[in-house]
Amino acid sequence: MRKHLFAVLCACMLALVVLGAPSQSTAQVRISVAFGPPALPVYEQPICPGDGYIWTPGYWAWDDVDQDYYWVPGTWVLAPEVGYLWTPPWWGWEGGVYLFHAGWWGPHVGWYGGINYGFGYFGAGFVGGRWDGGRFFYNREVTNINVVNIHNLYNEHIEYRDNHVSYNGGPGGLEARPRPEDERYDHERHFGPVAAQEHHIQEARGNRELRASVNQGRPSIAATARPGEFRGNAVPAREAGAPYRAPERGGNMARPENGGRPAVHPNELPKYERPAPPNTGNASRDRKYQQQQEKMYAKQDQQRQQLQQRQEQEHQRMQRAPEPQRQQMEQHHQQQTQQLQQRHQQEQQHLQQRQAPSERRK
Repeated sequence: MRKHLFAVLCACMLALVVLGAPSQSTAQVRISVAFGPPALPVYEQPICPGDGYIWTPGYWAWDDVDQDYYWVPGTWVLAPEVGYLWTPPWWGWEGGVYLFHAGWWGPHVGWYGGINYGFGYFGAGFVGGRWDGGRFFYNREVTNINVVNIHNLYNEHIEYRDNHVSYNGGPGGLEARPRPEDERYDHERHFGPVAAQEHHIQEARGNRELRASVNQGRPSIAATARPGEFRGNAVPAREAGAPYRAPERGGNMARPENGGRPAVHPNELPKYERPAPPNTGNASRDRKYQQQQEKMYAKQDQQRQQLQQRQEQEHQRMQRAPEPQRQQMEQHHQQQTQQLQQRHQQEQQHLQQRQAPSERRK
């Protein structure tokens, strides 16, 4: 009996350790896209529906099926834990593509790319409210609060500049960099969107009016009072943050034989276009260069196969997982595949550049 009781206690302690461990997997899910999102639309914040709700600003998400950005309306969400705040998702330019960094809940607001989402999220930190004694107090200067229903308020004037750029880095992007405290906060215990937010995202994804190609950067539902409530009290965008420009499709991420869609897995990548054999007039140098090419391509083919096998194994393990988790896995696979392709292209270019001086001496 004592042994059985001891085993039960150990199992409970292990469960508590697992539940209390930091969870950063959702924040690490990143989607890579060849062209940047539209500017952030201009809209009003709906009235906070009740005490304890935290504002989560709207943002542009990516639908890989339709190859289009769609607007996820800003909304008020009940804080999942006392003392927790929301760090918004953001887009950043890295390695020639735009990467999406998912949002998360944690004890502090971390880095969100310097994006000015408004309503307290002005590029760094959060000034729309704060926790005090187990209650959330709202800053009336930057949030829309009904003072009849909510009394835990304060006034703090904030100076900020309007800026509707929706991504960090790259052509036309913001040049902001994280503060030391932002980097510390990123390593705190945190977790991704709650169930209500996941439902909100899926509703937005299924609404054609929220597609950038349809609304031209001015969504008819820019914000809602509660997650998923797209009718009734939904707030439309007053105007687009900047003139909408349809993106130029294609680029090095597109797969021509797949309708121009980005490759998700290595076996969807186009075959390497090998250059013609070198002919510099120096047979020994040409032979050495061709051997280097063959060695590089063989190694790259092997790396493609290895990544394909790892991703297939993950597919098998996740067959019965919930749909949101499978989508996150596919997003992660796409990121891995695009990063592998970019690295291989850089290796090919580097080898060609090494050969170029020899060709000029010919």
